[in-house]
Amino acid sequence: MTAFLRQADLTLSGLDDPHVRLWIERDEASDIVGTTGYELSADGGHALIRSVAVGPSQRSRGRGSALARFALDRAVDEGAQRAWLFSRRSGPFWQSLGFEPADRDALAVALAGTHQVRLFRRTGQLAREVAWSRALGDERTASRRRGVPRTG
Repeated sequence: MTAFLRQADLTLSGLDDPHVRLWIERDEASDIVGTTGYELSADGGHALIRSVAVGPSQRSRGRGSALARFALDRAVDEGAQRAWLFSRRSGPFWQSLGFEPADRDALAVALAGTHQVRLFRRTGQLAREVAWSRALGDERTASRRRGVPRTG
């Protein structure tokens, strides 16, 4: 999975931490074709969506949206009321899922204990990041209708 996320140019920090929730989608040959995940804030009310990626063969087919919705649903199941993420390149994708531009410092406060925020603060990368956020409610996202990733 590390190589898959590195190829997608996504943050690798904390992937081995038991508090980071990650799912891998594999094809019939057991090759990784997608990933998704999140970390929760210390109080459980905020989720940092991370590691959402699809392989080239799955792009523009709705898999990225399905994987993101799967992570959002799982975060709601754990009690998260707001989702946050960093993305400098994929704003339109995240806007299609209800995310809006957010204050990166507010994200850093809400999710101060997460690996990604700690790394970005330590390296100075936080100042270059673009934050996104959306409320999470009782409504379920479309992943229930579209299926869930096959894990493995």
